[in-house]
Amino acid sequence: MSLLNEYEHLNWPGGDLVMGIDEAGRGPLCGPLVVACCVLPSGYSNDLIDDSKKLTEKKREELFKVIIKDAVYFAFKIVKPKEIDELNIYAATRKAMAELAKSYDVKQVLTDAMKIEEDPKVIPIIKGDAKSISIAAASILAKVLRDHIMWGYDHLHPEYEYIRHKGYPTRRHLELMEKYGIFDIYRMSYRPCQNKKFRNFQNTCQ
Repeated sequence: MSLLNEYEHLNWPGGDLVMGIDEAGRGPLCGPLVVACCVLPSGYSNDLIDDSKKLTEKKREELFKVIIKDAVYFAFKIVKPKEIDELNIYAATRKAMAELAKSYDVKQVLTDAMKIEEDPKVIPIIKGDAKSISIAAASILAKVLRDHIMWGYDHLHPEYEYIRHKGYPTRRHLELMEKYGIFDIYRMSYRPCQNKKFRNFQNTCQ
């Protein structure tokens, strides 16, 4: 187990709570950005919780249920493509994390490398989802919820095969974008979406 839980161990002995915040979906060309926060009980331990990228889909689904059952508090921010285009992905992520950081009273807020200077409780940790159980739990929550949203889009638009690529710019996804065009769940500010050969818009609802 690689998680050090340094900041949890600094706070938990005194009974203080720690919030972890992470996101899923900064890189995809379509679909929302999902940002999650999670506050675990003081002294919480679960050796199965780790960086969501290191876990199988099945294991993430199982841990999602465990985390929402065990957590003192959890919450999500779902950022739509339009807001991502208006703010840019970094600013949209930072805004959602800043809002979640204030959503529950804790002693310390840990983010996966995102600085929020105006909030002194926030500590950004490089590769935090591999070092903190609170951030790792948030990463699992964010990843699973976003995957479920993309499964919903796959049901509505099976021709795009979202269940396979989750909106990321794989070769197959780019081929399907060229074949069927792009529509309003796509992030028009992302360079691949600005290619004229993809601008065959369809009508749909986000």
